[in-house]
Amino acid sequence: MKHIILFVLALVVVNYLSSKVYKRFDLTKDSRYTLNQATVKLLGGIESPVEIDIFLQGHDFPSEFRRLQNETRQLLEEFQAKNNHLVFKFIDPLENDQSKAQNIEALTRRGLTPMQLSVQESGKASQAIIFPWALASYKGATVSIPLLKNKIGSTQQELVSNSVQHLEYAFADGFSKLTQPKRHKIAILKGNGQLKDPYIADFAQKLGDYYFLAKFTLDSVQSDPQKTLKDLEAFDLIINAKPTEAFTEAEKFVLDQFIMNGGKSLWLIDAVAMEKDSLMNDAGANFAVARDLNLTDFFFKYGVRINPVLVGDLYSAPIMLATGSGNDTRFMRLQWPYSPLASSQVNHPVTNNLNLVKFDFANPIDTLKNTITKTILLQSSELTKLEGTPLEIQLEKATEKQDPAGYDKGRQPLAVLLEGAFTSVYHNRVKPFQVIGEKTQSMPTKMIVIADGDVIKNDIDRNRPLPLDFDRSSNQTIGNKEFLLNAVNYLLDDDGLINIRTREIAMAFLNPQKIAREKVKWQCINIGLPLLLLVLFGLVFHYFRKKKYAA
Repeated sequence: MKHIILFVLALVVVNYLSSKVYKRFDLTKDSRYTLNQATVKLLGGIESPVEIDIFLQGHDFPSEFRRLQNETRQLLEEFQAKNNHLVFKFIDPLENDQSKAQNIEALTRRGLTPMQLSVQESGKASQAIIFPWALASYKGATVSIPLLKNKIGSTQQELVSNSVQHLEYAFADGFSKLTQPKRHKIAILKGNGQLKDPYIADFAQKLGDYYFLAKFTLDSVQSDPQKTLKDLEAFDLIINAKPTEAFTEAEKFVLDQFIMNGGKSLWLIDAVAMEKDSLMNDAGANFAVARDLNLTDFFFKYGVRINPVLVGDLYSAPIMLATGSGNDTRFMRLQWPYSPLASSQVNHPVTNNLNLVKFDFANPIDTLKNTITKTILLQSSELTKLEGTPLEIQLEKATEKQDPAGYDKGRQPLAVLLEGAFTSVYHNRVKPFQVIGEKTQSMPTKMIVIADGDVIKNDIDRNRPLPLDFDRSSNQTIGNKEFLLNAVNYLLDDDGLINIRTREIAMAFLNPQKIAREKVKWQCINIGLPLLLLVLFGLVFHYFRKKKYAA
C-alpha cells in the first residue's frame, strides 16, 4: 500500500512540473523544426492575434502535397509554441460542390491562383486542383502567403522539396509585412534615361510593401552639388535601372560619395544598346552597338568590368514569333539564345532555392583583383558563346538550328555582389567639385551589379504592367522579382530574414512507379503475414498445451 501511495504522489509531482516547464526537442538530422533566430525575434514581437487560413486542404491531394500540408501544419505548431497569439485553420475551398466555382473565382480575384496537378495513384493518372496559399490577418490587414516554390523544370517531388525549404521564410516574410513598420528608404534614380515608371511598376509595388520609395534625379548637381549629395544620403539604397544616357563626372562623384558614406546600391546596366522590340520591323533585324554610360572607370575602381559584348546561351527563354497572316496567323515559340536563363552556383541567401532568372541581351562581367569581396550570384549555362559589337541581330536566327559546338565559352558571370570597404573612384584625381567631409575610403558597404537592365523590366499589356515573375514567351514562372527582392533585402540587412533562405531540408519521397509495381506484394505481406504468424502461434500454443496436459 505504501508503494502505491508513493507511486501516485510521484505521478502528481511529475504532472505538476510538466505543466509548469515546457520544452520541445528537435531530434531531426537537419534540425528542420528549429526556427531561425530572426523568426523567433519576429514572433516575439507579435502582441495581438494573427489569424491564418491555409487553403492547402483536400481529399484528392497527391502524396507529395500531403507532405507539404503536414510540414506546413508542423511549422505552424512550432510558431504557436513560441507565440500563442497565432491561430490557424486549414480550409478546403473545393469541398462544397455548390460553392466550388464561386470560391475559385473569389480566391483568384485576390491573386491566389490555383494549381492543376497530375495525380498518380495505383498506376492511374488523374487531375486535381489545389490552392497552395495562406492568408494571414493582423489588426485588420491581410497578406497572402505563397506555400509553393515553383521552379522551371521541377518534378512534383522537387517542387514540394523546394517549397518545404521555403516555408519558414514565406511565413516570416508575411508576418514581417503585417507587424513591422517600414524603416529603410530607397531612391530610384531618374534623369539618365532610366526605365520609365510603367516598366518597373510591378517590382516597385512589391518593394513598396517593405520600404519607402522615392524618385531621385541628379539634375540639381550642376547648381548645388553639396545639397544634392546631402539629399541623396537621406536614403539607404539607390536603384539605377537601365540608364541609357551617360553620367557626368559631377553625377558620378555624388554617387561615389554616397557609397563612401556607406550607401548601398543596386545597378542594372546595359553595356550594349539593343531592344527586342526594335527587331519587330519589316527587316526583322537591328544592330547591337556598345553603349557608353561613362561608368567604366567607376566600376573598374570598385572591382568589376561590364564588357560590351553579348552573351548567347543555348539554355534560354524562347521568343514568340507570328507566322502566316490573317486568319492563318500562328504564334510559335522558337529558341532565342539572347535571352539566357541564369542560375546560381553558390549557396547564398540571395539566390538559394531561386527559380531561373531571365535576361535579355546580357553582357558578361569580369571581376578584378582588389580588396573587395566578390560573389558571382548569377551565371549563364555551360553552353555559352560571346559575340562582339557592333553586331546585326536577326529574327531569322530563331529559326536556325544552333550548333552546340559554337557555344564553348562556359559559364559567364551576369550578376555580382561586392562587399567591403571601397576606395573612391576620385582618390588622387581631380574632383569635379569640392565636397565638405569628402571621403576616399568607405565604411563597409555592399553593392550588386547586374549586367542587364531588362531583369527588372516588366511587360505592358493594355497600358497595365504585367507580373515580373511571369514570362509570356515561355508561359513559365521565372525568378526575376524574387531575385531582386532578395538582393534588396540582403543589401539592407533586413532583420536577417534573408538568412532563413539558406536552410537545407532533406525530403524523402516514395517512388510512385515502384509503389504501383509492388503494390500487390506488399498488400499480401501486410495482410497475410500477420494472419500466418497468428495461425503459427495458435498451432504452437495448441501443441504445447496438448503436450502438457496429455499426461
